[in-house]
Amino acid sequence: MKFVQIILRGIGQVMFQNNVYSGALFLVGIFYNSYLLGLAALLGTIISTGTAQLLKFQKEDIQNGLYGFNGTLTGIAVLCFFEVNLGTVIALILGSVLSTLIMRFLKEIVPPFTAPFVVATWIVIYSLLYIFNFSVLTSKGASGNTFDLISASSNSFGQVMFQENVITGLIFILAILLNNKLMAIYAVYAAVLGSFAGWILLEIESVAVVNSGLMGYNAILCAIALTGKRWTDFLWITIAILLSTVINIGMGMTGIITLTAPFVLATWLILIVKNQQIFRH
Repeated sequence: MKFVQIILRGIGQVMFQNNVYSGALFLVGIFYNSYLLGLAALLGTIISTGTAQLLKFQKEDIQNGLYGFNGTLTGIAVLCFFEVNLGTVIALILGSVLSTLIMRFLKEIVPPFTAPFVVATWIVIYSLLYIFNFSVLTSKGASGNTFDLISASSNSFGQVMFQENVITGLIFILAILLNNKLMAIYAVYAAVLGSFAGWILLEIESVAVVNSGLMGYNAILCAIALTGKRWTDFLWITIAILLSTVINIGMGMTGIITLTAPFVLATWLILIVKNQQIFRH
């Protein structure tokens, strides 16, 4: 039972929710949209957490799910981009293990956030593409040419874990609200502002991309990571939301798979500007 709780905390930590019930709701939301990605999330979390336990990393960090959430995202990402076969399952396992090793390294230097997931997943995806010649799954074409703020905002929550589903997004909002009301409020604000900013900055033919939630999910993570009760926190969160959206668009224009890199970069930059000592010795 304790290991199950650790796994659920790990899933919850994808959105900074150290809460078993929040993690369970996130998992429900993923399974609602895709049972395959739900299984991938579980497998990735179990492997990344198990790796930390085998290597005897700090017990408290493991119990709080800090070695699980990057594996959660890595597991989902692999089966989101590639079909299921022996090669992709091995890639999922190796990527999840790698995310834990990178997490252990980065946490001694800088707040890692989801950087371990980003780096591990980039290594796995580009290796499968350019070394092993795997083919990326064909994504369903985005539909709609009218900006829909409600769909865009809800889908933004789902896209944090690669789920384009309005109901899944609503379940994710509920999961955050269950654990931290202020984070939930800021997260909704971020989804709305990030989506609106993406709509303004992108060409009109990209409205469907905004509606699918791809312009809001990094903003949500920025807002949750920087949540605070002061008015200055609101200012920094607003800047981070807009910055992450610009970085997201810029990285997308280069053809790089953005993942949650815009969130990580924007939040690191904000912490540096705020004169916080993010680099550790």
